[in-house]
Amino acid sequence: MLANDESAEDRVRRRLRELRIDRGLTLEAVASRAGMDTSTLSRLESGRRRLALDHLPALAAALGVSSDELLLPHTPEDPRIRAEPVRRGDMTFWPLTRRGAAGGLHAFKFLIPHRRELGPADQRVHDGHDWIYVLSGRLRLLLGDDELILEPGEAVEFSCRTPHAMGAVEEPVEAIGIFGPHGERVHVHG
Repeated sequence: MLANDESAEDRVRRRLRELRIDRGLTLEAVASRAGMDTSTLSRLESGRRRLALDHLPALAAALGVSSDELLLPHTPEDPRIRAEPVRRGDMTFWPLTRRGAAGGLHAFKFLIPHRRELGPADQRVHDGHDWIYVLSGRLRLLLGDDELILEPGEAVEFSCRTPHAMGAVEEPVEAIGIFGPHGERVHVHG
C-alpha cells in the first residue's frame, strides 16, 4: 500500500479523470482517441472495471501524457502562466491560459502598438466566436459593414463568421481576447 493509502490502480483512475477534465475532454473524446468504447472508459475511471497494464499506453496517448504520468503521484503544476509572448505582424499576444479547459477556449492579452489602416480586405472569417475586452486605448473593430470604436472598459462578442478586423485609434491598444481554436489559429498563429 502507498503512504497515503491510495493504490496504484486508484491513483491511475484518479489521474485519468483529472487529466481528462483538465483538458476539457469528454469521455467520448478520450475513448475514441484510445480506441475503446465510452462505456469501457467510464467503467475504468469509476472502478467498475479493472485496469490492465495494456490500457495505459492508449489512455496516456489519448490524454497527451506518458504512461509514467498516469502511474506516478501527481505533482501539482505551478499555476502561474509563464508562456512566451507571440508576435503576429505588428501585434503581440501574451497567453493567459495553458490549455482550453473551457471547451477549448484560450485567453490572451494583446497589444496593437500603433494606428493601423484597415479596410475590407483585412477582414477575416472563420468558425467560432471572439470575445474582446479593451483595457486601454481605443480599439477600431471592422465587423462586416460596421465600424465600431471600443473604449477602455467596453467588451464585444461576435460570431467569427462575420468578416472582422481590428486596429488601434491614435494610440496603442491593450485588450483581453478569448478565442476558440479557430480564432486562436487565425488571430494568434496566423
